[in-house]
Order: sequence, then structure tokens, then C-alpha cells
Amino acid sequence: MEKNVFEDFGMLIFDGEIMKSRLSKDTYIKYLECKKSATQLDKQSADEIASAMKTWAIEHGCTHYTHWFHPLTGLTAEKHEAFIDKDSKGNAIIKFNGKTLIKGEPDASSFPSGGLRSTFEARGYTYWDVTSPAFIRDNVLCIPSVFVSYYGESLDKKGPLLKSIAFVNEKCTKLLNMLGHEDVTEVKPNVGLEQEYFLIDRAQYKKRLDLMLTGRTLFGDSAPKGQEFEDHYFGSIPSRVHAFMHDVDKELWKLGIYAKTEHNEVAPRQFELAPLFAEANVAVDQNQVIMDVLKRMAYKNGFACLLHEKPFGGVNGSGKHNNYSLCANTGLNVFDPKTDVFPVFTACLIKAVDTYPELLRISASNPGNDFRLGCNEAPPAIISIFLGDAIENIIDEYAGISTKETGRVSKIEGFGYVGSDNTDRNRTSPVAFTGNKFEFRMLGSSASGAMPNVVLDTIIGDEVASVIAMLEKTAKEDYEKVLKAYVKDVMENHGRVVYGKNGYSQEWIEEAARRGLPNITSSIEAVAHFDSEKNVALLTKSGIYTEKEIEARKTVMAEQYISSIMLEAKTMLSLVDGYVVPNMVKEIENYSKAAAYSKYAKEKLEKVSSLLDELGTAFTKLKTEAFATKEYASELEKGLDIKARIVPLLASLREVVDSYEKIASDIDYPLPTYKEMLY
Repeated sequence: MEKNVFEDFGMLIFDGEIMKSRLSKDTYIKYLECKKSATQLDKQSADEIASAMKTWAIEHGCTHYTHWFHPLTGLTAEKHEAFIDKDSKGNAIIKFNGKTLIKGEPDASSFPSGGLRSTFEARGYTYWDVTSPAFIRDNVLCIPSVFVSYYGESLDKKGPLLKSIAFVNEKCTKLLNMLGHEDVTEVKPNVGLEQEYFLIDRAQYKKRLDLMLTGRTLFGDSAPKGQEFEDHYFGSIPSRVHAFMHDVDKELWKLGIYAKTEHNEVAPRQFELAPLFAEANVAVDQNQVIMDVLKRMAYKNGFACLLHEKPFGGVNGSGKHNNYSLCANTGLNVFDPKTDVFPVFTACLIKAVDTYPELLRISASNPGNDFRLGCNEAPPAIISIFLGDAIENIIDEYAGISTKETGRVSKIEGFGYVGSDNTDRNRTSPVAFTGNKFEFRMLGSSASGAMPNVVLDTIIGDEVASVIAMLEKTAKEDYEKVLKAYVKDVMENHGRVVYGKNGYSQEWIEEAARRGLPNITSSIEAVAHFDSEKNVALLTKSGIYTEKEIEARKTVMAEQYISSIMLEAKTMLSLVDGYVVPNMVKEIENYSKAAAYSKYAKEKLEKVSSLLDELGTAFTKLKTEAFATKEYASELEKGLDIKARIVPLLASLREVVDSYEKIASDIDYPLPTYKEMLY
């Protein structure tokens, strides 16, 4: 009889009851205080925790530990250190103390830093993040950590996230206390990160150089069947995929990750996994683990897991929806419409989104996501909020604004005890209200969830701070009057960002322009707004970044865009020269032999010959531009130039190759086609 897999839940994380059972009462209390208020652990407590953690890890087969961190690559990094050491006599001992637990020193010179580090300045430090539990992967104890330079500059994605969580916590706690919720001592952002991905057969993956190097197919004619029958979404999960999902679930459950929902997504070979909510920092850590587990379990089951936002043209790409709420230690959720604070906090969000749309757009920017946003499979690049008529009416009624007819309401006869939802969903909205939370739907599937939550925390916290400042100048008995006036002002002067119709429509693009909403269509153009005056003012006064750290991240994002596009260009040239052209020449030779006695063969010969000439022209243009030597004042300038010069040539070359694939012989075509990979 197979073991109950739920018995192993959380066995590979050092948290909660495990810590409580292995630490003295005093040390456990000090750890909880440190976790809550970011106070420092004394040496004795740190040593006790390290000793207990080491013993627990070795009991589970660990031989090494690592400070696991999130560099600016968007991935995770780790340097493994063995527990084994030697004493003064040269004898082998097992050693791991509080100092080792708290601080590590990986080389900082080779990670992207945007100029914060030079290659000759190697020193960087990792510091244990006590708010996220240590865990075990492959016999290695992983200690979640922040990563900073020798001079203390943030070189990672986790550090700013921790700062933003502290910032929004401080502001929201204070406002709730002022509004009568004196028992609230803490407000934390809770996040649920849904993860979409593709699975294809590994043997076919290994035959596609573009997939292996860039994560997406640079060529590929659409398969005869795409997603037009709408039969894949929520369809029966194939048995081989189900076995993969079972392996993923078992691995994640051992790590204490509540992998809850899994299903077929819209596109063929596309799937989704959604965990339960967790505190934002933990949720972001867990999502990085989820992506790693998906890749590893795919390999085990003979698949390749594709996390790129658009691995296949002509079918939907993959996103990562960021479900966001703000919850107090008392259980109060400020975005629950049944609470007395809902109108005020929702107004804060509306004003924050309208004030800082460029920051939200930047937080969802990477080259792969450029293929999704605004393409009828993901929200448009125009930032807007969906509330739904019922929720708009709650806010308008609070502010004394005329409400409107809500139209259709959710009602299913015979199941009244289940209750109705307070609004429908709008999948075209970048920031959509969904019951008691807001879903930020723009994030790309391969991206870290850190920066979107940094931005959400910061812009909301800053607007909450402005409400606090307003109330501090007001007598307590006048709070309600002032707050209603504030909400009314937000709806009248920032309500332009609220939109409930089809965000994919041309009508919305035109309407958004009339409303003055920005439409930033590419990631490199979004990056240009990072160091705008208002963004720098916000991010520095809230203590999230220094000006140097902002400039560094802008440079890193531009560098990543450049590297991504240039890799695609070089890979495309390699594929054309090494695979496509030889196959075209071979087909021309074959058709030449048959052309004398077959009209159809002659037509094919002429068509392939013509396409080969077109291909040669497009190939030469791309090669010339890709290897042109130019001088630039900044990485941003270079990125914008590459978008203007190289990206259109990539599209032109692909168009010719895809036209050839339509008429090429399946027998000899050198690359697995869409119909082979997707079906």
C-alpha cells in the first residue's frame, strides 16, 4: 500500500512546530520576535538555532548548506558549503554556528549589478532572511538570504521586497489603528502566484536549438489545429502529464508549499499550477522553488518545461498572476468589501495605480512578456483597474456619489446557501478585483514575483501615508467626513484608471488615450521611466532603493533586454545557416529533377527558389545589423536602438522561414514542427 503523501507535508522545511520542538522556549520566543520586528539575534540564540538546524538537516541526509538568494538575474543562486571541517588537530568535525548561519560571502563580481560592483571588486555578502523558512533540496540545506555589496547596496530582489513589506506594514497598521482597529499590530501583504507553463517531449526539445538557448521557438508555422476548438482548457489531463504533476505535488508538499490547483490551460501543451496564499516574501521564494521543481520533474518524466512567456507563436503564451491582499494579524483583510475600511483602502489603491502606472508596467517588463501584453491573451500594456459595478457602487455610496444599475447579478437557483460572488471577473484588466483581493495579471511566467510586489507595497503604502497625514491634521470626530471627501476626490480625479469593459478592444486603446493613460508597449520603453523624477522620489523617500540602486536596476534591465534580443538574433542566424538553407537547397535539387515532367514540381521549385532568395536578403540584413559596431551613451540608448533596428528584422526573417515551412517536406524538415511538438 502506497504511503499517504500528505504525511510528508512540510518535512523538508525548518519552521513552525519543528523549530519549536528543537529549540529552548527562550530562544524560540527570541526567534519569533526577530522574525516579527527585524531585531537582531544574540550570539547564544543564533548558535542554538544553527545547531538545531544543522542536526535536523543532517538527519535528513544533508552534507552541505547554502545561502540561497535572488540576484538581479531574476533566478536564484547558491554556493554550497560542506558541514565538514577540521579541528585544531586536523581531525574531521561537523561545524555550523550562528555566525555561519547569519552571514555568507559569495563572489559579487560576476552577478549583474548595473555598475554597483566592478569586476575587480569581488566581495559581497548574504544575510539570513529569518522571515522565510530554511528548506532542503537535494541534500543541501537552503537558507533564504538577502544579497548586498561590500558597501551595503542591494544586489538582489529579496532585499527591496523585505523593505517594501516593512513599509506597507508600518503605514497600514498606523491607519487601521487611527480608524478604530487598535488591536491591529501588524499588516502583511499576502500573495498567491499562479504559474503557467508548457510541457513538450524532451527528445523534440533537444532538437530545437532556439528553445534550448532562448526559451522560445524563433521559427515555426502554426499547426493545422491551434486552440480554436477551445477543447484543451480544463480538459482531461493526459496520464503522462498527470504522473508529472503528481511528482511535482509530492516534492512541493514536502517543502511545505500548498500546491493546490492544477489544470490544462488554454493553449495545447500548456498547464497551470496555483498554490495557496502565503506572506509575500515567502510566496515569492516558493514561486522560485516551484519553477525549479517544474523543470526538474519535467526532466524526470521525459519532458522539457518551458517557462518563457511565448514559446510558440499563434497560441496563447504564459503568465503569472499575482493575487494580492493586505491582511492584519487580527484576520482583517482591508480589501474585503464587508469591512468598514474597504472603501478607503481601495481608494488608496486606485489613486496609487493612477499615479504610478509606469512603475507597475516596469515591474511586469521583460523581453518575453512583450509578446503577450495586449495580444488577446494577457492584459493590455495600459494600466487600468477592474472593480465591477457592485464594488464601484460600494465605494460611490460611501463617498456620496450616485450609484448605477449593476445589471446582471450572480444567481444560481437551488444553491442559495453557497452565496453569490460580489463581482464577475475581467481577464483583460491588468489589476482586477476578485472577491477580496486584487489580481495583478500582467506578470510574465518566467519572471520573479519580487518586483511587482515591491511596487504594489510601495505605492499603496505611500498613498496610505498621505491619508494618515491628512487625518493627523483632523479632529477625530471629523475622520469619517474627511475620509468620504477623500474617496470622492479619488473617484472623481483618479477614476479614469477604472475600466470594466473589454481591454483588448481598439475602443479601449482610443478611450485610454483620451483619458491620458500611458500605453507603453515594450519592456525597454518601460525601463526608460524607472528613474523619472516622481519614481525616484517615491522609491527613495520610502527607503526601498537609493538613487544608485534605481540607476543600477535600470541598467541591468536594459542589459538583459539587449542580451536577450542579441541571443535571439545569433541563434536565428545559426539555425538558418545550419538547418534551413541546406534543407531548401536539397529540396530545390530534388524538385529540379522532377520539374521537367511535373508542372506541380516546377511550381514548387519556383516557390522554394524564390523563398531562398528572400531568405538570403533577410538573413544578410539581420547579420549586417546584428554585428554592426555602434557607440552608445547608455545601455538604455543601446536597447532602444536594438528594438528599432533588430527586432523588426527578426520578425521579417521568421516570416520567410515560416512561409517555407508551410510548403516544405515533412520528411526532411530538420526541426520539429509545431504539429509535432504540440500534438
